[in-house]
Amino acid sequence: MSIDGLPPLREVIERHGLQAKKSLGQNFLLDLNLTSKVARAAGNLDGKTVIEIGPGPGGLTRALLMTGVKKVIAIERDDRCLNAIADIAAHYPGRLQAIADDAMTIDLARLVEPGEHVKIIANLPYNIGTELLVNWLTVPNWPPFYESLTLMFQREVALRIVAQAGDNAYGRLSVLSGWRANSQIMFDIPPSAFTPAPKVISSVVHLEPRAL
Repeated sequence: MSIDGLPPLREVIERHGLQAKKSLGQNFLLDLNLTSKVARAAGNLDGKTVIEIGPGPGGLTRALLMTGVKKVIAIERDDRCLNAIADIAAHYPGRLQAIADDAMTIDLARLVEPGEHVKIIANLPYNIGTELLVNWLTVPNWPPFYESLTLMFQREVALRIVAQAGDNAYGRLSVLSGWRANSQIMFDIPPSAFTPAPKVISSVVHLEPRAL
């Protein structure tokens, strides 16, 4: 057993046949100490509702549920992962809701009650991470329904998000991010921490919406 009383993630992957799919941009983070570090980067989670995109075998999901989070809403388009998420939900009754849907098309705001304290925290698939961020920074109503975004990107993308005018990485994504949010890179994660190992370093970025 691991630190939360559930089976180790490698065992979960083997049991449910969850080998990562390149077509879905999947790279699983299996070290619960690292996923806990990602959860902490989001700040105080006591009583918050967290929306997680692409939980996969549930490493970050489990780290979130070990905090004081009120509820995790996990959006997963890969049906293979739903049984693994169901096992976690049984371990944390009433605190995990799994939704089989596509994060690119689902209206996240409709999943939560008005006034609910919401944070979006995710190890985003590399192939859709930037587009998802743009979508969340351009929601129709501002301030948005969420309090913050804590997201994992390729380091190259993370540098563009936080870049200032004059920086080499400064561009359209930097302008949008700077206009709509205060953002910072919290820490990097090496390729070796993932299964399978990507070819690039990953970075966790925390963004808090500006009151425009």
